[in-house]
Amino acid sequence: MHNAWPILLVLGIALAEPVSRWLAAASWTERDPVGALILWQAIGLAGGLSLLGAGVTFGLAPLGDGLLAAGRAILDGQLHDLGLLHDVVLAVTLLVAAWLLGVLALITTRTLRARRKHRDLLDVLATPWPSASGAHVLDHPVPVAYCLPGPRSRLVVSAGAVSTLAQSELDAVLAHERAHLRERHDVVVLPFVAWGATARWVPGMRAAQRAVARLIEMRADDVAAGEVGSAELAGALRSVAGGAESAALTQFSASMGERLLRIESPPEPLPRSARFAVRGAAVALVVVPTLLLL
Repeated sequence: MHNAWPILLVLGIALAEPVSRWLAAASWTERDPVGALILWQAIGLAGGLSLLGAGVTFGLAPLGDGLLAAGRAILDGQLHDLGLLHDVVLAVTLLVAAWLLGVLALITTRTLRARRKHRDLLDVLATPWPSASGAHVLDHPVPVAYCLPGPRSRLVVSAGAVSTLAQSELDAVLAHERAHLRERHDVVVLPFVAWGATARWVPGMRAAQRAVARLIEMRADDVAAGEVGSAELAGALRSVAGGAESAALTQFSASMGERLLRIESPPEPLPRSARFAVRGAAVALVVVPTLLLL
C-alpha cells in the first residue's frame, strides 16, 4: 500500500483527462460502438477507483501494505495510529466519495421524477398505436419519435411522424428507439452525466459525456439499420430533420448530419482481433486498480 497510492493517483488523473479526451476524439470508436461504450464504462469505473483509492491507500498506509492488511489492523483497534496527515487525507477522500455518490443519487432522483411526470402526461395525452405494439401516438404536428425508459417504459411517435414517414421508415424509427430501451442506454449515460456535473471544469469529463451520447446513437442506428435497412433509417432522419432536428427520433444528442453520413456510408467494422483487444483493455483497466488496492 505504501507504494500503490502514487500509481493510483497518476492512473486516475490520466483516465479523467488525457485518456478521456483521446478516446472522445478517436475515429475507431464509430467502427465498434459497443466496444467503445464498454471501454468508457471501464474508464469511468477505473478512474473513480484509482482517484478515491489513492486517497484511501495513502490515508491507511501506516496500518499495513494493502487494504486487507489495513482492515485487519482496524479490527485490532489501530486506527488511532494513522497520524494527522493521513487522517486528513482519509477524511477528505471519504467526503469526496460521499459527494460523488450524492450527486449521482440527486441526478438519478431528478431524472426518475421527471420521467414519472412525463409518463403520467403521456398516459393522458397519447393514445395506443394499433400498428406498433407498445407504441403510443402523441397528437402533435412536428415529426418526432422518442422513448421514455424505465420499468414502465413508453415508446412515443407524434402524429406528424406517422403522417410524414413511410411505413418502412416508421419501422426503422421504432427499431432505433427500441434499441435504446432494450439496451438501457439511459443507464449507460447516467453516470457520465453525473461525472460531468461534478467537475465541469475538466475537459475530459465533458468530452466523455458527449462521446457516450454519440456512441449510444451510433449503436441504436446500427441496430435499426440491421433490422430494417440503412436506406429506410436515413430516409426517416432526412424527412424529419427540417422540422425538429434537435428532437427528431431521439432523446439523446447527436449531430444529424454526422448520423446520416455514417448510416449511408457505414465504416468498416473493426477486425475481430481489435474488438477483443478493446474488451481486454476494458477488463484490464478495472482489474489493475482493484489489485493495487488489495
